[in-house]
Amino acid sequence: LGLDSKVAQFAQCSPEFTVNETKPYAELWMGTHPSLASKVFKTGETLKAHLASNPELLGAKVRAEFGDDLPFLFKVLAIRKALSIQAHPDKALAQKLHRERPDIYKVEKIAEYLSFVPELTELVSKPIAEAFRMAVTEPQPTYETVQACLRDVFTRLMSAEDADVQREVQNLIARYESGQAKSAEEGVKDLAIELNKQYPGDVGIFCVFLLNVVKLHAGQAVFLKANEPHAYIYGDIMECMATSDNVVRAGLTPKLRDVPTLTSMLTYKWGPADSQIMPPVKYRATKATTIYDPPIEEFSVLMACLEAGENEIHEPIDGPSILIMTEGSGRLVWTEKDGSQQEEALDKPGIVYFAGAGVALEFAAGQNGMTVYRAITE
Repeated sequence: LGLDSKVAQFAQCSPEFTVNETKPYAELWMGTHPSLASKVFKTGETLKAHLASNPELLGAKVRAEFGDDLPFLFKVLAIRKALSIQAHPDKALAQKLHRERPDIYKVEKIAEYLSFVPELTELVSKPIAEAFRMAVTEPQPTYETVQACLRDVFTRLMSAEDADVQREVQNLIARYESGQAKSAEEGVKDLAIELNKQYPGDVGIFCVFLLNVVKLHAGQAVFLKANEPHAYIYGDIMECMATSDNVVRAGLTPKLRDVPTLTSMLTYKWGPADSQIMPPVKYRATKATTIYDPPIEEFSVLMACLEAGENEIHEPIDGPSILIMTEGSGRLVWTEKDGSQQEEALDKPGIVYFAGAGVALEFAAGQNGMTVYRAITE
């Protein structure tokens, strides 16, 4: 709530923002999306309008590929209450992704839960649960068969009557709180109890048995493909996505749950918890910058972590970028295509800059160092 939120802390850099200490602040958007468009600080003009008047800032390659707009939306998320289980509709990204060899581990774990969690089996139904277990335990299970059975499990769970869901959630939590959790449930027991406190009786609580629970440490990143369900549970993160606020929700939400659309659009691919964690890679010839480069064309994300007194240069790229300083202080120097230079102090976390194509950037850290995240496309 209030200034306990990183989003509220960063938003104080905007003269239009006044914090309300009783209000939660969960998302800070940086980009051109009309729902929450960024504005040019000195003029108040929206970034989208500014780019429409100055399309050369996007670069010729980006304009040819994506038109006269940013192809990404950059966000800060400050999560204290789990966000909804959701999936973003496919924007033709799937054709750009390599089909990975499915790992059978996670579906074996789901089959185990269907054997030892009676409340889950009751909602899924015994015939569907048994069909899934049989498909997974075949000597050579086929991808298509397991995928179809996984779809049946998830669809039946999400389609369960509210009264049935609330009854089984109550049974599940009562069993856990009385110390009757089985060993196979210990890894998700506390999370189920916490989610029930936040969303009492919600069907999404049972997704602790179907979705991987991934704990990310500072500097780690995960790539979530289109049409894959996910929910942020707790913490402060940077998120980058294709420019859209389209979302289909499944659970952990008081908002509309479009179950038929959601269950028909999901990929039903599976893998272990760490299968989507992206390895950090050094960015070009830099000293302190990491790039997270998903297998899509819309964006990559850079993280520059500078110690006190360090400098870092980002050479010009063929596309636009948005950057935000999240820790520390320092200076930003940028060199335009014509060779002219400008400099500004970065004296407060939350300052956001747009950099046009062909602009070189230099970061100089102050006495407390600095951390900068930068979303790029080229």
